[in-house]
Amino acid sequence: MRTAWLLSVAVIAASLSIDARAQNLDYNKIEILTEQIAPDLYMLSGSSGLDPAHEDAAGGRIGVLAGPDGIFMVDAQYGQLGDKVLAAVRRISAAPVRFLVNTHIHRDHTGGNAAFAKMGAVIFAREELRQGMVRAASTGGTASDALPVVTYGLGEPVKLHMNGEVIDLIPVRAAHTGGDTIIRFENANAIMIGDYYRNFGYPFIDLANGGSLKGMLEALDFTMKVAGPDTRLIPGHGTLVKRGDLIPYREMISVVAGKVQQAIAQGKSEQDVLAAHVTAAYDGTVQGGLLPAAGSASSADRFVSELYQDIKAGR
Repeated sequence: MRTAWLLSVAVIAASLSIDARAQNLDYNKIEILTEQIAPDLYMLSGSSGLDPAHEDAAGGRIGVLAGPDGIFMVDAQYGQLGDKVLAAVRRISAAPVRFLVNTHIHRDHTGGNAAFAKMGAVIFAREELRQGMVRAASTGGTASDALPVVTYGLGEPVKLHMNGEVIDLIPVRAAHTGGDTIIRFENANAIMIGDYYRNFGYPFIDLANGGSLKGMLEALDFTMKVAGPDTRLIPGHGTLVKRGDLIPYREMISVVAGKVQQAIAQGKSEQDVLAAHVTAAYDGTVQGGLLPAAGSASSADRFVSELYQDIKAGR
């Protein structure tokens, strides 16, 4: 019981720290940059160097599929950037935003939901994500009009047919959070994979929102299975990658987790494991891995703490 209680306190504190850091952003300085991926598919990202939680680009990456059938969006950035995001979308197309899907619950991906819902967008997401937002709404954290209205669980992908594209909303097991979805654009041969992969900083397993080590490894395996060698994989943060780039990432997670598991078997405390610097072999190659992260001294320390807590809890 005490271990579970300490785990709960730790992850809640980390979650509150994430929100506090985001609140310190100077949103006025952030610009929204656009990258074209395919004839009708675009990615929007915030400026680099301005977001303490995401030095590579402020907030999460947004996907925009535009055409005669209207606009389909993936994620909605921080709510405070709503006007800038809308302006960037309007530079792509004046068509109505018909659908919006959230890859996971974090507010750098869901904060703009309400603004687009008020414009008539139908929001899709995992049922677990909606439940988490409902819990937040009960304490004043989330507006009710930001909630997804179409939800789904694990199982077959949800398919949408728009603008000559086939869009698959593919649920994956609890990885970065307990309500992760990846979005595949079949004709564009591109998959938005949310935040269970990132190449800036160490992985973030958000235990407070249902993430897990086991699920993260399974999600990476699944992505490598469904992606072709030339499929563009688009993470919520960091640079675009290919299937082969996931292999060393997964191996790194597995190796570090093995060291943490061994230390736990030897009776080592979390502080002992942190002091042992079990990520040392990767610190020189993981960009941003030693930079501060919410709730810890560095991204590496946060990752190791999450591994320790998850393995210790036996999940």
